[in-house]
Amino acid sequence: MEQLTELPNIGETLAKKLKMVGIANARKLKSAGSENALIKIATLQDSGACINMLYALEGAIQGIRWHGLNKERKQELKVFYNMMQ
Repeated sequence: MEQLTELPNIGETLAKKLKMVGIANARKLKSAGSENALIKIATLQDSGACINMLYALEGAIQGIRWHGLNKERKQELKVFYNMMQ
């Protein structure tokens, strides 16, 4: 089973936050989706949830660096993030 830190964009800090909200591996992250994962992380005290974290989560799910996300998906994520605020 693929560990979270084996995914692009996921370092120890983000992996720890994901585990704290019940997302313990790559399969669970992919199942939850980037938006739901960010919602869960945002419930943590001092979560640091931000648009770049959302991009990082989506990139991890797609198996790419977040800089490589296509414009349409980035725009969808931006709209979602703004609605969260």
